[in-house]
Amino acid sequence: MIYAYCRVSTAHQTEENQYFVIEQFANENNIKIDVWITETISSGKKLSMRKLGKLIPRLKSGDIIITTEISRLARSLMELMGILQTCLEKECQIWTLKENFRLGTDVQSKVLAFAFGLSAELSKSLLQARVRESLARLKADGKKLGRPRGARSHELKLERNKKRLTWMLTQGFSKPKIAKLLGVHKCTIYNYLRASNINLVE
Repeated sequence: MIYAYCRVSTAHQTEENQYFVIEQFANENNIKIDVWITETISSGKKLSMRKLGKLIPRLKSGDIIITTEISRLARSLMELMGILQTCLEKECQIWTLKENFRLGTDVQSKVLAFAFGLSAELSKSLLQARVRESLARLKADGKKLGRPRGARSHELKLERNKKRLTWMLTQGFSKPKIAKLLGVHKCTIYNYLRASNINLVE
């Protein structure tokens, strides 16, 4: 059996490009794809949660998995080596089109899989490090991180109901209760009160 595997990380991406590349390769080499497997899931998810994880135990000797690049299979070095080891034991092959590798039972295949798996894992670690550094730099520059404060429409709504809001505060209404009555999130209430310099009544 020849399997084609396409994976994207988010719903905003599409498998179409991967599908096209594999289909073009198959046509040019007179290869018939028996089964197409596509999924939208992060490679960081456990293999058992992915369609690929369900395929691997069903592989038989001589089967081939074709994918566009090795990073489609896994980002973790250990996971990638586990996939390759299982395929080697089952006498299956993994073909990656971008790197143009045929990972089979030979020693070179093991070395290449290790090298590219390590590269993928290091790339992920470096990306995470860059993100942390960028966030730290923004924080040091005084930039506020995270979600912005309550939506502008909700703040305008509170402004229009300022007298009613003030009255409820003087009557001892709790912030969650006021938020429910005015149809906004309680965090929006707290943020609006702070921004408006209205005394908080607990």
